[in-house]
Amino acid sequence: MTTIFDTLHHVCIVVHDLDKAVAYYESLGVGPWYDYPKSGPYVEFEVPNEAASKAMRYKCADLANVQIQLCDPGELDSPQRRFLDTRGEGVYHLGFEVPDRDAAEAEGRRLGMGVIARGRRADGSGFCYFDTRAEAGIVLEIRKTAP
Repeated sequence: MTTIFDTLHHVCIVVHDLDKAVAYYESLGVGPWYDYPKSGPYVEFEVPNEAASKAMRYKCADLANVQIQLCDPGELDSPQRRFLDTRGEGVYHLGFEVPDRDAAEAEGRRLGMGVIARGRRADGSGFCYFDTRAEAGIVLEIRKTAP
């Protein structure tokens, strides 16, 4: 059965200290790390706090089979900041690559999942975070990588 959650793209871990976390992973041989490449502007962008979203810092490492993202949510209020404050460091979301961002978002909504945040670029790339914390223990995200 094919679902919108077939192809794991990344695991996002929220941390207190991004540089410290990167240094630890590097000491284990995980890396190289690079800044998350925030691509072109969104034609649709709905997040709980746009200033907090822009202030978040991410580092990524591409492994053979999946990407690890480390997220420092900053001090402004956001779902990631609240997660860190209430649960501590850990996996905030799993990101799944989809061939069609819009169709995957529609399918998630059809399945009854609420949306925390979403963004779409003119080229059809973008993301949608589903509020699956109560059922899955974490957030599930679908994303379409920019060409």
